[in-house]
Amino acid sequence: MVDLHTHTTESDGLSTPTELVALAASLGIHAVAVTDHDTIAGVGEARGAGARHGVHVIAGVELEAAFDLGALHVLGLGLTHLDGAFAEGLETLREDRARRNRRMLSRLSQLGIDADYGELAAYAEGGVVARPHFAQLLIDRRFVDSYQEAFDRYLADGAAAHEPREAPSLSRCIELIHSGGGKAIVAHPRTLWLSSWRKIENAFDEWKGKGLDGVEAYHTGASPQTCRHYAEIARNLGLLVSAGSDYHGKWGRLGRTCEDMDIDDHFATPFLGHAVQI
Repeated sequence: MVDLHTHTTESDGLSTPTELVALAASLGIHAVAVTDHDTIAGVGEARGAGARHGVHVIAGVELEAAFDLGALHVLGLGLTHLDGAFAEGLETLREDRARRNRRMLSRLSQLGIDADYGELAAYAEGGVVARPHFAQLLIDRRFVDSYQEAFDRYLADGAAAHEPREAPSLSRCIELIHSGGGKAIVAHPRTLWLSSWRKIENAFDEWKGKGLDGVEAYHTGASPQTCRHYAEIARNLGLLVSAGSDYHGKWGRLGRTCEDMDIDDHFATPFLGHAVQI
């Protein structure tokens, strides 16, 4: 098995890069892409663990692009150049995320929940601060009992403390990923909330014209039938087909995708064998 969409403590996952790779090895997963939000900080540690455990670590990242309907996330897979313009671009995205986090803290304060940014950042342990860290703070403060309640009441789109991100355009995300030598893949397309297969096909075709390389057709939360349809559209358009668990440690099963389907080795073929410059 392989897994082309995972997160670590460098963004909003629960496993350190070393723990993620060790778990992959224990499950018989021979290749895993580390795709933290707006950062490649966990790639070096993961590759070191991969060398010890016999797991091929694919350098990756997950970016969020501006989109009027649902959530448009883009994976960068098979990155080969992690410095220069690519690193500078990620730093700008992290600064944008930090500004959004501070706005959300202000919204919470207006709701009677006070916390400073240092307290929130402590949950990320030096990684990228994201909404799951807000959720943990709310749980620890006993304002909610679970991650689900935290998102439903405060953090999800339209909830009491939610603030939209100053997200870059899709073209900018694709340009940034290509500057790092990677392939740009639309992540979990069901979150696009496009209302028909025709609209989905038209969107993928339009985005291919902007440089999109592929689609994460197989993803957690979608049915196998839906995933096969995404894959068929992607292949008909000449796009790569990817598969991932979106593993965070609290949702998704490593190496498994829609309805617990094993992620077969062939999905990783376009992204293997890349030399990474760190």
